[in-house]
Amino acid sequence: MSSTAGPRSTQLDERGFPRFWDEERETLAPAARERIILERMQHQLRYVYEELPFYRRLYDEHGFHPDQVRSIEDFTTKVPVITKKMLVADQREHPPFGSYSKPLPPGGIARIHGSSGTSGVPTMYAVSRSDWERAGEVHAMAQWCAGVRPDDIVQVGFPFGLFFGGWGVVQGAERIGATLFPLGVTDSEKHLELISRLGSTVFSATPSYCIHLLSVAEKMGIDLRESTVRHLLVGGEPGGSLPGTRTIIEEGWGATVADAGSTSEMYPFQTNVGCTAGTGTHLFIDEVYTEVVNAEDLNEPIPVGQRGAVVYTHLWRDSQPMIRFAPGDETYLDTEPCPCGRTYPRLPEGILGRLDDMLVIRGANVFPSAIEVGLRSVPELGPEFRIHVRTVGALDELTVQAELTHTVSGELASLSEDDRDKRREEITRKAEDALRRTVSIRVPVELLEPGTLPETTFKARRVVDERERP
Repeated sequence: MSSTAGPRSTQLDERGFPRFWDEERETLAPAARERIILERMQHQLRYVYEELPFYRRLYDEHGFHPDQVRSIEDFTTKVPVITKKMLVADQREHPPFGSYSKPLPPGGIARIHGSSGTSGVPTMYAVSRSDWERAGEVHAMAQWCAGVRPDDIVQVGFPFGLFFGGWGVVQGAERIGATLFPLGVTDSEKHLELISRLGSTVFSATPSYCIHLLSVAEKMGIDLRESTVRHLLVGGEPGGSLPGTRTIIEEGWGATVADAGSTSEMYPFQTNVGCTAGTGTHLFIDEVYTEVVNAEDLNEPIPVGQRGAVVYTHLWRDSQPMIRFAPGDETYLDTEPCPCGRTYPRLPEGILGRLDDMLVIRGANVFPSAIEVGLRSVPELGPEFRIHVRTVGALDELTVQAELTHTVSGELASLSEDDRDKRREEITRKAEDALRRTVSIRVPVELLEPGTLPETTFKARRVVDERERP
C-alpha cells in the first residue's frame, strides 16, 4: 500500500467526493474475500509457528500444526485462542515485548504503545514501520466510511500517550488529508469553545464524553445542534452503536455517529467502524478477521445473529501479530447487504460489553450496556449514572443512581413540594419501567441532582461492586 494512495472509487457522494476509499476492496464479493482471508490465515499460521516461540509452544502444547487449517472453519475449530493474561505472562518472562513479537533491527520500530494492567506494569506493543504504514491506510478507509473527507476539521478529544486510542484518528485523518486538531484531553468548556472558534466538523471521543459535553453545553447555554460538527467518531468503550445512546448523541449534536472499534492488542489496525447508513459497524475482516463464537467454547462456531464471544486475528501484521485473540467481549453478527454498498459484515449494535462485566442478579444475566439502553430512553435523565451491586442476605442486589438533566432539575425546583414529589415519582417509575424492559427484572432507581456523580472525561466507570469477596 502506498502512503500517497488516496480514495479509489468511480462513484461520487453527495459532497462530490469519491464514495469509497477503496471501492474494489470494500465491495468485493464475500466469496472472493473469503479466499483472500484463508490464504492470509494460512500464511500467518506458518509465519508465527516458524518465527515466534510463543506460538510454537502454544500450538505444540495443543497438538496443533498450521497444516491442519484447510478452510476458514478449520481455523475456528482447530486454532487455540490467546488471551491478555497469556500475553502479560509471556512479556514478564520475555521482556519487553514478549516472545510473540518479531525481533526488529535498530530503527525498525515505528511506535511503542501500551495498555495499563492491574499490576501497574503496562503491556507493551511494538509496531514495525511497515505495519504502522499499513494501519494508516486502514484507518483512512474506516474514517472515510464514517463520513470524514479532506475538507473536514477533525477535533480529537482522546488522550495522547501510552494508550493507542487517539493515534488511530490521527493516522486516518492525516492520510485522508483532513485538517487535524489533536487537542486531546482538556477541560470540557475549552473543547466546546474551540469547536465554535475553529468550525470543527468532526469530533472524536468516547461516547460517554460526547454525552457529557451535551450536559456541559446545556449549562453554557450552547445548542450543539447548531454547531459546525456534522460527524462524531466515537470509540474506546461500548455504547456508540447502542440505539438509545446513539440517538441521544445524534439528536443532541445534530450530527451522525460512527462507532469505531478496536482493542489495544489489535491496534494499530482498526477492526470496525460505523457506517453512515446507520446499520451498525462494518468489520474489516480482510485486515483483522473477526469471529463471534460460543462464549463457553471459543473453538465452536455459532449461527450468524446469535450473541457470542469475539475473537480477533491480524491477517497482515507481522511485528506482533495476534492470532485468535479473545478479549472477552460480546456481540453478534449481521451479514445482510448494507445500503452503503460495502460487502463487509456488520455488528448491528457494535460491541455490547465485556463478558466478565455480566452481573448475575436473582438468576438473571444483567449487562451494564442493557441498563444504559434503558436509561437512555428516559429523556428526563442526564448523562451520568452508576450501578451499585451489593449482597443482601444470600442474594446479590443492584440499584441504579441516575442524574436528572439540568432542565428537569430547574423545573422541579419551581414546583411546590407535593408536585415536585409527584414528578420525581413519575420519573422514577418511568426509569424503572424502562429497565424492566431491557434487563427483565425490577431495578430500583434513585434520582440525583446534576453534578452529583463524577463527570466522565474519558471512559465511563459505571459499576460499583460493593459485594464482599471470599
